[in-house]
Amino acid sequence: MSEIHNVNTLKLLLDSDSRKFMAAEIELQKALPSWIQKANSVKLKTILQKYFDLIKRHINRLESFFEEESYSYLNAKNRIMNAFIEEAEEKLSNCTDSKIKDACLLAVVQNINHFKISTYGTAAAFANTLGMSKTAVLFHECEINEKQIDDRLTQLAEFEINNEARNSIAIPEFTI
Repeated sequence: MSEIHNVNTLKLLLDSDSRKFMAAEIELQKALPSWIQKANSVKLKTILQKYFDLIKRHINRLESFFEEESYSYLNAKNRIMNAFIEEAEEKLSNCTDSKIKDACLLAVVQNINHFKISTYGTAAAFANTLGMSKTAVLFHECEINEKQIDDRLTQLAEFEINNEARNSIAIPEFTI
């Protein structure tokens, strides 16, 4: 089945949304390795690596969903995720202090994470309404995984990253 143009049923809406968040996962999977390298905090790097591994698992599980439904996601785009990634790259390029960069990186990943929690939760609700229990479980598990990453990021922000960023001393740049 090609890209959906007319969405006039809840099932078609779920299918269309599923394609878009599969595209979002793929785009995020491409961006994360660079962000992991940019992180200064070992704990942040570790959480981001776990998130990267989680995204790979989500993609594999979603591929199974698409195979079962006989749908293609290959041409799908997610403008929202692309905007998140573009904004993140711009913000990160403007951070000159490693502790500030860690705070920025954590914040942009958490913004993306909150978007994904919402999309997976909505997809699970749609699937439940449609009586697609196996699919609902898949999306609900992805939502739970995203919430777990969010909790880890929140703890790291509250107890380490934000405090270190607050205490960071800005050194003025001198030109010769």
